[in-house]
Amino acid sequence: MREGIHVLRHADLTVADVDALQKLFDGEYLKDFGPWTPNAPYGYSPADTHVLAFRGRDLAAHVGFQRRRIAVGMREVVVAGTGGVLVDDGSRGTGLGGLVMRRAQQAMRTERDIEFGFLGCRPEVVPFYEKAGWVQVHATERCISRLDQKSVVQTEGGPILICSGLRETSEWPEGDIDLRGTPW
Repeated sequence: MREGIHVLRHADLTVADVDALQKLFDGEYLKDFGPWTPNAPYGYSPADTHVLAFRGRDLAAHVGFQRRRIAVGMREVVVAGTGGVLVDDGSRGTGLGGLVMRRAQQAMRTERDIEFGFLGCRPEVVPFYEKAGWVQVHATERCISRLDQKSVVQTEGGPILICSGLRETSEWPEGDIDLRGTPW
């Protein structure tokens, strides 16, 4: 098993990596959401890229992202849709979560044409993401339901955060957001 922080493409995950991810996610969500699966994690879009932080032999933190072209107002924007952000109980409050988030941002900035990192979250974790360099934007968001993969869900005011995916700062366009798929 690995030690330290590693950025891996989904296709490059080993069987041991997938087992470690399942153990991490099931440790947090099994009771409420059932078992984690790598290609449809709880109905959310799967990650193309994973940032894995190991403490010793155990997976302690994860951030995943998927490159996708979404619509924002009248523009198309390429984002790194970010999800699967999780730090195990024993590592919370140690700074590991922020470290993994910043490493994910670095990885996004090496990807071809990603303009922004993009994520939705619960209101109570907004300060964590802001501390890691993410900025809240306000817009109506449309996506495909993660529960049935068919219904369209529209939300207003749910926390949406972005970070620049480019080395230079660029401005987030105004307008409603269409994720053109399930959220991350």
